[in-house]
Amino acid sequence: MEIRPVTGIAVEPWLDELAQLRIEVFRDFPYLYDGDLEYERRYLDRYAQSDRSVFVLALEFNKLVGAATGLPLKEADDAFQAPFRMLGADLSTVFYFGESVLKKDWRGQGIGHRFFDLREQYAEDFGFQNTTFCAVQRPEDHPARPADYRPLDAFWRSRGYFPQNQLVADFDWTDVGDSQPSHKRMQFWMHSL
Repeated sequence: MEIRPVTGIAVEPWLDELAQLRIEVFRDFPYLYDGDLEYERRYLDRYAQSDRSVFVLALEFNKLVGAATGLPLKEADDAFQAPFRMLGADLSTVFYFGESVLKKDWRGQGIGHRFFDLREQYAEDFGFQNTTFCAVQRPEDHPARPADYRPLDAFWRSRGYFPQNQLVADFDWTDVGDSQPSHKRMQFWMHSL
């Protein structure tokens, strides 16, 4: 297993695999995202075009099995910036973690910690004071919640991240099995470097 950080356009050879991996991983609870390859490529291109983005790639024999992304919050989509702007936060101090996705067979081996370690180091090297990400909120009694589902809250807290009740974003996407997009609430978690 190789964990390799790459920046900006250097990720181009892996973008299609990463788009497919996002669709695969986000089909599961709690996201239940019925993904679209064209949308995924556009979303990831925003990161690839940034000269201060980072992609932490988990590769097995040069095949992508996981990845984590990040970029300055000022370069993220407006929907991610809006909650911070409403609070009057200085966006230039915040580095945004877009996602951490990992194939099931590779989970529980410390790769998630490496994803956070490398992105945090990258953000710190660029002088950012805070890192943040957002996570979908689903009700405890959601009908698609698996009986053995374990939220990642304990993992995130162990890394020094805490939910920010005043920082939420609203998104619409189509859930697996649905025909129309529906409203989702995402809560930001933050960590000071």
